[in-house]
Amino acid sequence: MSFQTVLIRGTGLLGASIGLGLRAAGKAVWLSDPSGTAMRIAEDIGAGSPWPADEHPDLVVVAAPPEATAEEVHLALVQHPEAIVVDIASVKGSILEELHQIQEGLDLSRYVGTHPMAGRERSGPVAARGALFTSMPWVICPHETAEASAVAEAEELARLLGASLHRMGPAEHDESVALISHLPQVAASLVASRLQDAPGNALELSGNGLRDVTRIAASDPNLWVQILTHNASAVLEILYGLSEDVSRLIGTLESPRAPGGQADIAQLIAEGNAGVARIPGKHGTPPQAFTVVTVIVDDRPGQIAAVLNDVAEAGVNVEDMRMDHSAGHQVGMVELSVLPGRAEELAQALTHIGWKVVLT
Repeated sequence: MSFQTVLIRGTGLLGASIGLGLRAAGKAVWLSDPSGTAMRIAEDIGAGSPWPADEHPDLVVVAAPPEATAEEVHLALVQHPEAIVVDIASVKGSILEELHQIQEGLDLSRYVGTHPMAGRERSGPVAARGALFTSMPWVICPHETAEASAVAEAEELARLLGASLHRMGPAEHDESVALISHLPQVAASLVASRLQDAPGNALELSGNGLRDVTRIAASDPNLWVQILTHNASAVLEILYGLSEDVSRLIGTLESPRAPGGQADIAQLIAEGNAGVARIPGKHGTPPQAFTVVTVIVDDRPGQIAAVLNDVAEAGVNVEDMRMDHSAGHQVGMVELSVLPGRAEELAQALTHIGWKVVLT
């Protein structure tokens, strides 16, 4: 039988969001958190009720920071000898190693490491959303001694919350997130750090390119100290390769007109083109499969809604959308990604209505 009662240890953004989602699915949810304030907020928003200490849940979800996860998993296994225990930390291998160090011979058959790849730029239970995990990847990382029934319950948790299931070993997971999550964070922080002493006149010229590259640099330093420490070896391996590429570029730019210099620069950009083409877009489709229709709008209320309404009237589906503002002008640009075969049709329809349109 699927679990019916769940104890969530940790009521931050993810823990509270899991509580909201599980309660919507009809599960009984109990909450526990060292921070009484965080737990009361999570309770107030409907994520669950305080854990009655004499009750034993079917499933324990450890939603603690990486540095506390192993100890919390160990405690849950001891306190609830019949429960399945999962964690949702963003690293897996080091937590498994810590569990073995905490107690040699610890029975981990009821434990499964997992990692929901979801979040928001805001943190804490006040930012929680029950639909946070809908269609987002949720990685299940069973270790060698995990029982099949425990793995099935971990998958059921992700399925109930609407996530997209993926299964990896702990080492494969850590190597994967080092590349697609931890490296981008390091790169964004390094680029953003160059802006600390940048002239104001230069920053006034910044557009979406700089914002896109540095957006995640606003992340919580305390959390990332833990993540990078726990996954240091996997991140380091990638940084060695990145360092070699940077050194190669530096050497080229020291004499950019030397024989082969132009080809080296072109090769670097081409390799980036090839890499970005492999990033899945909507429904797994590469972003390059869409054409961008840019609509110029006045910077006043109702303009974006009006554009989208007119697009709907034209009968064209928007695959993706982003916005930018024109520096020094009271106008914005709404970039609509559509299927190439519909781009010209949409551009003509919007132009006929009176919108200023650029097709790229």
